[in-house]
Amino acid sequence: MNIRRADQFTFWLFAGPALAGFVAFSLWPMLYSLWLSFCQYEVISPPRFIGLRNYIHLFYYDAAFWPSVKVTLMFTLVQVPLSIIAALAFALLLNQPVRARGFWRAIYFLPSILPQAAYAVIFGYIFQGDGGLLNRLLALVGIEGQPWTMSSDWALPVLIAMSLWAFGYPMVIFLAGLQNVPRELHEAAHIDGAGAGARFRHITLPLLSPVMFFNLIMGVIAALKVFDLAYAFSVTQNMPPGGPARATLFYGLNLYQQAFGFFHMGLASAMAWLLFLFVMVVTVINFRFSRRWVHYEN
Repeated sequence: MNIRRADQFTFWLFAGPALAGFVAFSLWPMLYSLWLSFCQYEVISPPRFIGLRNYIHLFYYDAAFWPSVKVTLMFTLVQVPLSIIAALAFALLLNQPVRARGFWRAIYFLPSILPQAAYAVIFGYIFQGDGGLLNRLLALVGIEGQPWTMSSDWALPVLIAMSLWAFGYPMVIFLAGLQNVPRELHEAAHIDGAGAGARFRHITLPLLSPVMFFNLIMGVIAALKVFDLAYAFSVTQNMPPGGPARATLFYGLNLYQQAFGFFHMGLASAMAWLLFLFVMVVTVINFRFSRRWVHYEN
């Protein structure tokens, strides 16, 4: 009995602070925001319960809600597959036995730890319509440039290009997965006459499917809640958040404006819970479909 009590005391001694921090700084704010999503709360006055009016307003009357959903979904559908392909390609490249391989791995991972504001400044200079680096290069070959960052047609593709630069984290995960691919399988397939493409398609990809599935889940969640990239882009380009013409008004950016721009905390809480539910639904769907293409060793 004394040993059991000592074990329980040790457990709560180590786990207690973490559980207390989770309840105080994660669980309680989440539950309170759920309550606020059913209230009208403008910060300067106490919350007033209004039922489902915040959700009804978002679906039927908010002019920025559906455009932000459209921009976020378009970004996710394009950016996530491209980032996974880029991360896998560079992981395969950096998995080769080349000289100074650790140095090159660090170089390619470096953009992932840079702040988003640095991306915005660098790519803002590259894609600037008046005197930008890309337009200068196009002028050398007689092609007229575009106002990339100020165009409603090109602003979102520019942000997608900015986001693709930081593929370091999924690349490292792919590298770890490649280390677990048995070399004997490749050698046996090579002896049987299988080419590099066939070995990649029938050996490497199936064994990497769990890693690819993990990167897919994390990439989709990150893309659906993207905020800092769009905010830094609008600030460095001296235009209102979501500009031009709401072409870069992501859902997270719209939520931020509702909460800290207009102080519609109840409406912003409803948006946050809608995003949470959508992420949960998409994650469950991905897990259901993963049974068809994710292969485990056992």
